[in-house]
Amino acid sequence: MEPSRRRFLHLAGAAAVLPAFPCIARAQTYPARPVRIVVGFPPGGPADIIARLIGQWLQERLGQPFVIDNRPGAGSNIATEAVARAPADGYTLLVVATPNTINATLYEKLNFDFIRDIAPVASTNRSPFVMEVNPSVPAKTVPEFIAYAKANPGKISMASGGIGTPQHICGELFKMMTGVEMVHVPYRGMGAALTDLLGGQVQFTIDVMSSSIEHIRAGKLRALAVTTAARADALPDVPTVGDFVPGYEASGWAGLGAPRKTPDEIIDKLNNEINAGLADPNLKARLAGLGSTAFAGSPAEFGKLIAQETEKWARVVRFSGAKAQ
Repeated sequence: MEPSRRRFLHLAGAAAVLPAFPCIARAQTYPARPVRIVVGFPPGGPADIIARLIGQWLQERLGQPFVIDNRPGAGSNIATEAVARAPADGYTLLVVATPNTINATLYEKLNFDFIRDIAPVASTNRSPFVMEVNPSVPAKTVPEFIAYAKANPGKISMASGGIGTPQHICGELFKMMTGVEMVHVPYRGMGAALTDLLGGQVQFTIDVMSSSIEHIRAGKLRALAVTTAARADALPDVPTVGDFVPGYEASGWAGLGAPRKTPDEIIDKLNNEINAGLADPNLKARLAGLGSTAFAGSPAEFGKLIAQETEKWARVVRFSGAKAQ
């Protein structure tokens, strides 16, 4: 081979490799300063606790603080907009959860497009909901409850933590799939809703299991079914709604997102570290204590779930006629 041609090929090959070097270097040096995890809910709630567990794990693994920034309001839309507008450098992350997929339809005007503007990083956990009634309701199974509700149309009050909350929309999905009529009674949070359910002022709700399980075990509430596709380990004798209403499935879930155009190598690094945490026995036990199960996967798999949930809940929101207030 001629020396000039050999030198040309050598230089061309080197040039082809050069673009990869900044990406590799960026992944190796990230993070070089504190990372902010924005939570669209108040401190102490499930999303906040998950953020702190994952943030602590990432801090220990990556050697930089992962600081929790609570920005509650508008069903997490304030936090989501803040992250959507943040620099796409990996130093601002968002706790992504079920309400994000509901809000896409519940709110007529948003200053962002959730699927377009937030890049999925990693799913973290799933949490089952439980369908429960005040013991004064005579029904002890889902079929009995459906029959009772149809025999008493409009006489059952369905409590929720507010219009458009996952508890409300899960109840609307049940109404849509069974044809029962219930009067929705929205509260300012599930704490007040559970108080009135325990007192018999309302008869029915669907709530996260962690909030209700002690009341169920004490006999103060009656669990009819869990909403997940499989039975929950915490209530192994309670069937699923899908056992009686084929195709019914709902669960709370959470994960982390980032501003769109965040470099893939940073997203992949975070995803790998989070998945390592979700395989750690201690972190899995902490999640189980919250009534959740670890839910690992790739960014693409998380993105697929988000798209599916957004489409699913859009149909239910339109059926219910719910509008954000």
